[in-house]
Amino acid sequence: MRRTEQHRTRQERRVRQARRRRVRGALAAVTVTAGLLLTACGGGDDDGSGKRSGTEALEDNGFPAPAPAVPTGPPGTDGGPTGRYEDDGGDRKGELRESPPPSVAADYLSTFALDVDTASYGYARRTLEDGRRPDPSTVRPEEFINSFRQDYERPDGDGFTVTMDGARTGDENWRLVRVGLATREAEDDGRRPPAALTFVIDVSGSMGEPGRLDLARESLGVMTDRLRDDDAVALVTFSDEARTVLPMTRLGDHRGRVHEAIDALEPTDSTNLGAGVTTGYRTAVEGLREGATNRVVLLSDALANTGETDADAILERIGGARREHGITLFGVGVGSDYGDALMERLADKGDGYTTYVSNAEDARELFCDELPRTVDLTARDAKAQVAFDPETVERFRLIGYDNRRVADEDFRDDRVDGGETGPGHTVTALYAVRVRAGATGHVATATVRWLDPGTRVAHERSARVEATALGRPLWTPRTARTGLQVTAVAAYFADALRGAGSQWPPLPGAPRLSELASRAARLATATESPEIRELADAISRADRLA
Repeated sequence: MRRTEQHRTRQERRVRQARRRRVRGALAAVTVTAGLLLTACGGGDDDGSGKRSGTEALEDNGFPAPAPAVPTGPPGTDGGPTGRYEDDGGDRKGELRESPPPSVAADYLSTFALDVDTASYGYARRTLEDGRRPDPSTVRPEEFINSFRQDYERPDGDGFTVTMDGARTGDENWRLVRVGLATREAEDDGRRPPAALTFVIDVSGSMGEPGRLDLARESLGVMTDRLRDDDAVALVTFSDEARTVLPMTRLGDHRGRVHEAIDALEPTDSTNLGAGVTTGYRTAVEGLREGATNRVVLLSDALANTGETDADAILERIGGARREHGITLFGVGVGSDYGDALMERLADKGDGYTTYVSNAEDARELFCDELPRTVDLTARDAKAQVAFDPETVERFRLIGYDNRRVADEDFRDDRVDGGETGPGHTVTALYAVRVRAGATGHVATATVRWLDPGTRVAHERSARVEATALGRPLWTPRTARTGLQVTAVAAYFADALRGAGSQWPPLPGAPRLSELASRAARLATATESPEIRELADAISRADRLA
């Protein structure tokens, strides 16, 4: 009872503070409105898709302007709704004990659908190797960040763990705050559910370039030998039209038939990607296997030039297969000329994700090692929401996820699309946060919500971070050991590639590319990581091209 009264007192104090802020905010609003009238500036923040555009309420430095808030306490803290699955001795049958969402003002909430795509980083590396800087429109910072698996604690079953940490940048009162989500480790191949994979292969003329269809043939051939006997494979090809080359075939004693179909792949005419995806999903539905992970794997340069070329129109054709049967899409991009925007849109709206392969080593790792182990799902429609404490935070910015934003009020609306994840995945979101001078105590709470892939029951997990955990300088040995420096290097690199044409200003504490390359090289030496060595090489190439 005493604790409840203390909480009410804190709440009333915050209400009074918020009222005072509203008075100041109203005066500021008059000034801002007058300025807008004088300069004839304006615009909305809804693109009609239900996603946040990421450009709302920006100050002149490009960061969201703070607004008055009356928090009842962030999720998982005293005085605030937990909104999470109870796992401390409570009912463990998958019930979600959910409270209403916290009444934190929208400007102190950040909500987005999870994304495990990595294609943007892979394509940027390929472009730099070819002696060109990537088009800024193809640079998505979250895909650079998520290209590097992190050593977060992992859950025992499906779902996620949540980790929060951060560090101090070189700019006064600016911190980098990291939200880390991890799924369970990929099980031994013999323990996962059987897979039913429909491969949709682009055999258009553009796929004749070295490193495209030849790469696909070799990789698919090796993967066929790696899959289990109880797995099944179908093969669809498309150029100016699409056809099913091989219906869903249980491998067992039929690997020879699959190899024959793969070996016969040859480039032909134009690229009717819409027909390929539509036929692929029809084939997947016809070969649907109960109790198996049913997935369409699209391998293409995504340079659609005939038939339907609009991602939304293509997805509308296959909407029933996605919704009724839960068939997910995995996009694999290839080629020096690559339709990045189309492939990413297809995967995002097709309940899947994308990656990009630029050489035989990438393809072999993906098709022969990762895909057979991580083909099943651990979470559907996963979303994250971070509630910042207005008592300690002035403003914040989510780095990337520009086309994955979700309206704050839709966080617990399970009809709103989220992201799909599988075993062995980590998802990282990085924020630039300006804390109030002398701030102490709670900074932010991150909550992830997802649906069980089998039962579609909702679950949540939360974690929080305090100001004391963010005081260590970014470039110290300890932050290197946590993987935070790799996250920061990837984010700074993507930010530099987006350049002056970006809607955002440079990140706080951003080093020059030459310094960033040196830091990445030292990290590669310290960790003996070939992936970080490739990152250092890519930054060096970008620096020389600049």
